[in-house]
Order: sequence, then structure tokens, then C-alpha cells
Amino acid sequence: MSATRVFVARLAGCTVFDPAGDRVGKVRDVLVVYRKSDPPRVVGLIVEIPGKRRVFVSIGRVTSMGSGQIITTGLINVRRFEQRGGEVRVIAEMLGRKVAFNDGSGEATVEDVAIEQSGPSSQGDWAISQLFVRRPKTSASPFAKGATAFVTWGEVREKSTVGQAQSAEQLIATYSDLKPADLANTLLDLPRERMFEVAGELPDGRLADVLEEMPETEQVGILTRLGDARAAEVLDHMQPDDAADLIAQLPSERGEQLLDLMEPEEADDVRFLLTYAPDTAGGLMTTEPIIVSADATVAEGLALIRRHDLAPALGAAICVTLPPYEPPTGRFLGMVHFQRMLRYPPHERLGTLLDLGLEPVTAETSAAEVSRILASYDLVSVPVVDENHRLVGVVTIDDVLDYLLPDDWRSHDGTEEARRRAAVRSELRTGSIPLPGGKETGHGQG
Repeated sequence: MSATRVFVARLAGCTVFDPAGDRVGKVRDVLVVYRKSDPPRVVGLIVEIPGKRRVFVSIGRVTSMGSGQIITTGLINVRRFEQRGGEVRVIAEMLGRKVAFNDGSGEATVEDVAIEQSGPSSQGDWAISQLFVRRPKTSASPFAKGATAFVTWGEVREKSTVGQAQSAEQLIATYSDLKPADLANTLLDLPRERMFEVAGELPDGRLADVLEEMPETEQVGILTRLGDARAAEVLDHMQPDDAADLIAQLPSERGEQLLDLMEPEEADDVRFLLTYAPDTAGGLMTTEPIIVSADATVAEGLALIRRHDLAPALGAAICVTLPPYEPPTGRFLGMVHFQRMLRYPPHERLGTLLDLGLEPVTAETSAAEVSRILASYDLVSVPVVDENHRLVGVVTIDDVLDYLLPDDWRSHDGTEEARRRAAVRSELRTGSIPLPGGKETGHGQG
């Protein structure tokens, strides 16, 4: 193993390969254990493998670390990682901690941690060698930053104040490039209190995106920790259907308090959705599709689809109605699919491109029937109308998947068949496949 000093924050997202050059996964954290007098010892890496599962890779299995990649022996246990007592995650739990200088010169915040190999390379003995810390800023200017320094573990001591939360700024910065679903999985893997701390420091929009990807229990837990004003701001940033699902899980009194604090327009959409049963089209739909008049052109429709904040499923088709153009709209005329718009010149009117074969569903249509329609006609979304044929929303494929999948699907390891295949792949890597009668076949055996 190459004896290299490595900064842990830079390891986040690095690709892990086996000796054959096949990609195993990506590094999500480094695991250490504290010792009485010596610096904490590195025991392994937390690696995300396909299927969004986090597994533990012992540091002894790592043969090379550096240059943006990590090479392992390929012997990886694919069982889901579970943190044991005494183990500490460097990125999730050490970055942002306060430390005090032993010489009495003040305190600082840990921004990065360097690990380094010590002893014979064959033993794979890695430990924390340095901390990159930042002192408090001395100027009132918002652009000022405190002085930084590299210190050894023995030059500082960790400082913990009762009731004081650990800063999550560095952790958030390290995972800034993660998609909301991946960041949600990262938070769910953290110790519960740490998850609440990190969630509390996320910007409102980012937290809203993450909450939409979390199980309801964790959604409620995080929202409960936020003050009413902050919780209302986060709900304002969520999709109305997701916000309605979350508020439905809260005690009715607090749900009503939060609705009163939300922006009136957003709150009206949520209240409207709460009137429908969760297993109906009305309970699944979103009230924010793209809606235009029949006189709108292909160029105008494509411009609306290009909006950065638009969910892909909502961008697959445009709804055409009579005025008004906010749900509930005027009479629903039809939908125009994105692919069809690409086949016509920019000046073509969307009213001439309607998919007249697509029948809308009513808000009372069962979720099972909506699922059947989407599957039967290979649709990404289906419009929802009221008794007066006014558009009230659309149900998208992701809404239906959330309904059909089990409640714990985000933490589900997959089917038994998937686990069996993963085990076989692991055995193939090691050259040892069990055969009937307890025999094995492998390298050097017939």
C-alpha cells in the first residue's frame, strides 16, 4: 500500500475498484476508533455499492489509496453497514467539531482530517495524523474568515459543551454534489441526533428536496425539531402533494398551525389535496403541471419545459385548457407530449397537437386504476379533472411508484433473488463457489 497522507473530505465520492479494475462503489466516509493516548486508528471505509447500500470495507483490504481512487483486494462483505459502539465516522461526526488548543491559545473548528499509514505497509495500519482547523474570525465583516492551521492530534483536545449542537457546515459542504435521494440516504445512515443537526443546517430548499425522499417517520421527526416558522418555510418549498402527505402525518393542531404560516397560495394547494383520500388520483396528484392555452406555440411550450426547477415527469407533457390557467382551470382540452412538440415547427399552435386518445381520470379514481392506465398506455403522467371537466392536477409515474412500493422501500435491500446474485458475484470474485455436498470449486481445483 502506498504510504500517503490523505485528507478524508477529499475521499468522499472517490471510486473504489477491485484488483481486476471493476468498479465496486464510492467512498462515503472513513471509520475510526479512539485510543487512550495515540491518535484515533482507522478501521475501514464506508462504501456505497450499487443499490444505494452502504457496506464496510476493512482498511486491511485496501491496497492503494490516492489519486482519486481506491484499490481493494475485492473481498468485500455486502452486508449492510451498521455502526458499532466506539466507532466514529470522520466526515459525519468529526468535521465541524470544536477543539481547544492545549497551549491555551483558544479554540477552533475541525474542517478536515488527514489520515496516514504508520508501520509496515503489509499491516495496513492507518491513523489520524493531522487536523485542518479554522479559528474563529476576528473581524465583523461577513467576508472575513478565521485563520487556519494544521495541528497534530496531541496539540488539541476535543471540546464539547452540554446542549451545544455540533456544526454540520463541513459535512454539508462535503456532500454538496449529492442528489437529494442520495443525501437523504446519507442522513438516514447517521446517528439520529446527528441527522437532526445536519438537517437543521440545510438550506430550506435543499431540506425540502431531501424530505421528499425520506420515509414518513423521519420526515415527521425532522419537522418536529424545526420551529413552526422554519417548518412552514420548508413546506413552502416542497411539492404540494409531498407537503400534503407530510402534514397529514402530523397532529391536526400543528398541521393547521403550519398551514396558517405557509404562503397562502401554497397552503391553498395543500388544503385542496388534503380533501382527497390518499389512495385516489386526487390524493396522489400534484397541482403544479404546465398549463397553457390552445393558442400557445411549440416554442413557448418548450421554453416552459426547459425550466430548471421542473420535475422530469412534469416536463413530459403540457396540459392545454380554457382560462383560467391555475387549477381548477377552465375546461380541460387535452395534453401535448414533449416528443410530439419536437416534430413540429416552433410557430405551431399546441391546440392542434392534442392527444385526443388520452382520457383524463377523475379525482376519485382509485390509485390502482391510475396505475393500470399508466402501465397500459406507457404514460409518464395522466391528467385529473373534476365533475365539470376542469383540470385539477396530474398524477405522475413517481407519485404512483411512491404509492405502490412498500413503506420501507428506501431502506429495502432488495429481493432475495437480488441478494443471491450479489452473493454469487462476490463468490466469483474470490474464486470459491459452494457446490452440492459441501465441495467447492475455485482456482486450482477441478
